[in-house]
Amino acid sequence: MIKKISEASVPTEWGRFNMAAYAEDESQVMPHIAMIAKGIDVEKTIIVRIHSECITGDLFHSQRCDCGKQLESAMNIISEDRGVLIYLRQEGRGIGIINKLKAYNLQDKGFDTIEANKELGLEVDSRNYSLAVTILKDLGIKKINLLTNNPDKIKAIEDSDIELVNRLPLEIKPIEANYKYLKTKKEELGHILDANYTK
Repeated sequence: MIKKISEASVPTEWGRFNMAAYAEDESQVMPHIAMIAKGIDVEKTIIVRIHSECITGDLFHSQRCDCGKQLESAMNIISEDRGVLIYLRQEGRGIGIINKLKAYNLQDKGFDTIEANKELGLEVDSRNYSLAVTILKDLGIKKINLLTNNPDKIKAIEDSDIELVNRLPLEIKPIEANYKYLKTKKEELGHILDANYTK
């Protein structure tokens, strides 16, 4: 079970947040992170984004995916509405950055994101969202509006003691570089996206 190991106030371009690190113990070098906007009232419905780590998109602004844009949009919303962002260290839907780069090479040969993982003998998506539920409970949050397009995240909350009040969309307009990726997310993984992928 993960638990809060440390916490500190961090000023960001979106305002000041408390950053809390969650891990099994202090020796874990890549803990999960909760970014908690100043002034949240846990007795009210809290806006929450569960975001899986994406080094390529979040840090280097890769256009292969929509992750970095989603993170920025979520932080804007959370700072305005006094919410929480949970940053899970589950890179590449759980396959890690090394395998993710291998999958990218296969995608450049025509594989989609699902086919590439299978070609490498990996699971399509091995993420564990119960970690986010544990963090929300530790923060004393009981009711949330969840910023997501992902049905697996919705199910994780619905199967927990946390009340899902609303699902709020977080859709990024597709561009040429991520069109196939988003099309696969919608058509194969069931993500709730309004854009019409017809190519």
